[in-house]
Amino acid sequence: MYNKILIASALNQGFSDRALAAAKLLVSENGKIIVAHVIEPVNNVVQSFVSKDVESKAYEKIKDLMAERCHDEAVESEILHGQAGREISKYANKIEADCIIIGSHKPGLEDFFLGSTSARVVRYSKCSVHVLR
Repeated sequence: MYNKILIASALNQGFSDRALAAAKLLVSENGKIIVAHVIEPVNNVVQSFVSKDVESKAYEKIKDLMAERCHDEAVESEILHGQAGREISKYANKIEADCIIIGSHKPGLEDFFLGSTSARVVRYSKCSVHVLR
C-alpha cells in the first residue's frame, strides 16, 4: 500500500480509468491520489504565431478537463509546465510520492520498450513506478 500516489495523465491520449482504478487499489486507507498533467512548452518558432489568448484558453480547457475527470473528492489534480518526463519525476519528488502510475503508448522503434516519457519517469524517479499499457 502507498500513502501518496501520483498519476501522470496525458489528456491528449485519453485519461485512463485503469490508472485511477489501479491507484485506488494501491493507496492506503488515508492515502492521497494526485493526478498531474504536464503542459509542454510551445516551440519558439511556433510561439511567435500563437497569441497569449490562445494559450490561456488552452490552459482553461485543460483545467476544466482535469476537474471533470478528477471529480472524485479523494483525488486532487495538478497542472505542471515543462518537459513531461522531467516534470513528473520532479513533482513526485517534491510531494514525496511513494508511487507514480503512468501509461505507455505502443512505442515506436526509437522508444524501444517504453514511450519516451514513461522511460524518463522510470529512469529518474526516486519512488516506485507502475507502467500501464
